[in-house]
Amino acid sequence: MSGAGVLPRLAERFRRSVRAKLLALVLAPLAVGVPILLGLVWTWGSESYQRLLTYKISSDMVTAHEYFDRVRIGVGHEVAAAAESHRLALRLAHDPRAQMELSALLANLAVARGLDFLHFLDRDGRIVASAHNEFSSGEARAAWPVVAAALAGQAHTTVERLSAEQLAGIDPALRRRARLDLVPTRAAAPDPRSFEDRGLIIHAAAPVVDVGGRPLGALEGGVLLNGNLEMVDRINAIVYRDGSLPLGSRGTATLFLDDVRIATNVRLFEGQRALGTRVSAAVRERVLGRGETWLGTAFVVSDDYVSGYEPVVDGHGERVGMLYVGFLEEPFRNAMRLAMGALFLLFIVLSGLGTVLSLRWARSVFQPIERMNAVIQRAEQGEAGARVGEVASRDELGRLAGEFDHLLDTLAAKREELQRWAEELDAKVAERTRELSEANEHLRRAQQQLVMSEKLAAIGELTAGVAHEINNPVAVIQGNLDVLRDVLGDAAGPVREEIRLIHQQADRIRQIVTKLLQFARPGEFAGYVEEVDVNAVLADCLLLTRHNLEKGRIDVDLREAATVPVEINRSELQQVLINLIVNAIQAMPEGGTLTLASENWLEHDQPMGAVLRVRDTGQGIAPENLSNIFDPFFTTKKGSGTGLGLSISYTIVERYGGRIEVSSRPGEGAEFVVRLRREPLYDAAPEAPRFARRWDIASA
Repeated sequence: MSGAGVLPRLAERFRRSVRAKLLALVLAPLAVGVPILLGLVWTWGSESYQRLLTYKISSDMVTAHEYFDRVRIGVGHEVAAAAESHRLALRLAHDPRAQMELSALLANLAVARGLDFLHFLDRDGRIVASAHNEFSSGEARAAWPVVAAALAGQAHTTVERLSAEQLAGIDPALRRRARLDLVPTRAAAPDPRSFEDRGLIIHAAAPVVDVGGRPLGALEGGVLLNGNLEMVDRINAIVYRDGSLPLGSRGTATLFLDDVRIATNVRLFEGQRALGTRVSAAVRERVLGRGETWLGTAFVVSDDYVSGYEPVVDGHGERVGMLYVGFLEEPFRNAMRLAMGALFLLFIVLSGLGTVLSLRWARSVFQPIERMNAVIQRAEQGEAGARVGEVASRDELGRLAGEFDHLLDTLAAKREELQRWAEELDAKVAERTRELSEANEHLRRAQQQLVMSEKLAAIGELTAGVAHEINNPVAVIQGNLDVLRDVLGDAAGPVREEIRLIHQQADRIRQIVTKLLQFARPGEFAGYVEEVDVNAVLADCLLLTRHNLEKGRIDVDLREAATVPVEINRSELQQVLINLIVNAIQAMPEGGTLTLASENWLEHDQPMGAVLRVRDTGQGIAPENLSNIFDPFFTTKKGSGTGLGLSISYTIVERYGGRIEVSSRPGEGAEFVVRLRREPLYDAAPEAPRFARRWDIASA
């Protein structure tokens, strides 16, 4: 059997078979749509994962940079404080040439200030005395930028790279501390050296004046960064606090002299730091060669780390080293793969279940059609008693099968009386034709209703997608608020309430997005009910809309008289009131008065709940719009409104047994009245169509 003959036969069978068409219609979206959807989810997930890691390492890099700057500035402050020391001034005033005593004083100051070296220079920049008492008296230091600035009367601090000879000239111990054996490192640029003996220091100098304010020279000091493990451990502890990384990941920090790690907590082996290892050639070229910041994945010694590198610049503007922070990427990658795998598995399981259910539903459709087709074939062969019989389906096809049997019975009866009742048969045929036309019209209307239901379902799916995409940045906002609060610590005190409100409103954004889903499927959502003081909610709403009120020059008249608490979801009530307040502000573009009032809701002297009133002094609502303002997607703000605010607000209040009323006269403003019950009454028929509801509209 040739392939050329199979395809035409399959095409012909598909053209003639309702079963084949229905199966293709059911399975095509699953067979085509699910792989496309999985591909899109994988693409979006991977991009979001990379953006998240880049954002985090960028934030970590900023924190490390700020701490390193704080250390550098702190060294400058210590040197400046030593230069202003009262003991130094007295010593210089007594006998500035007493070198031994001055060196001993400098040694004490260096220890007290945590400095690795400290020199007193004369006005020509030559060393007069040193904390270590080992120097060349003729050596001039005025060529260094920090010394030149100090001799000019300005304290200055920078980072400098010193040769082994320069380190030995300051203190031979510094040369010994700076020396590191270079460790061969994969992907590093070639380097013929076997050790690193240069030093990277924080270099500071400050002017020294006598008691009369006359310049005597300068005080030069600094800290050696080679082997400064305490600093990198402190950077790592600040950037990567306990619990800030997933289990299995670890944070690292490093100081580089050129491309050599001179202080790091990256491990070469268990318990041994990777001192003397070097950065990859790609990172070296971008950071040291082009002066750019590296943010992304990089190979660090033996593993892939999400890394941040930035250049360290000396007083001459040359790039002499790098500052690095990073964390192990593998746990993040595993977590992402696990999440994507679980999501893919969920998609596949749901698709499988959907396929099974769809085939069962399709079977209920094509079984009656196949039985009717078989009856037609038997009737064509002369079997007068062929009938479809009873079918399980009670839909249009089931009714059509019953009508088909009835038609066959009618045709059989008329066939026997064809000669005698020809005219009556014509009338009966005409009557049946009308009935068939009505049935077809009924079927057409049912099809139109089905299309409308599918469109509403599509709106619900689109709303769910939009809600998912909005929740991602909201989660990022809330996470970064936590980071902001942790980083600021006690310094966040003056804005702690604002941070709390931002956090609360970010959560409220998430809840509002949920309300979009609630609009499409109101019966599937129910808010968490709590006892609420309506006066407190009014106060919170005023605080949240304070900026809009001040900007719009709106005076607020607040009247709090309600004493009866109500049971409702606090955030949903806040959403309703803020929506009404913002609408009132927008109704008064030239300014006006906003009246917010609360009172008890009494019926027959019995407390039923609370009443909230929101009244503005704007232009009011046109009479022809009063009956439509709560309709979904109705808005008078062309180009700026969605028409969902009042509709969702009405749905929220109605769900808890309350109601919203509106009254307005053109030119005199509008008033919205929200009535809330002490105990919520839930809708007994949540499946009732949203568009069939009617509202009570009170005239002013």
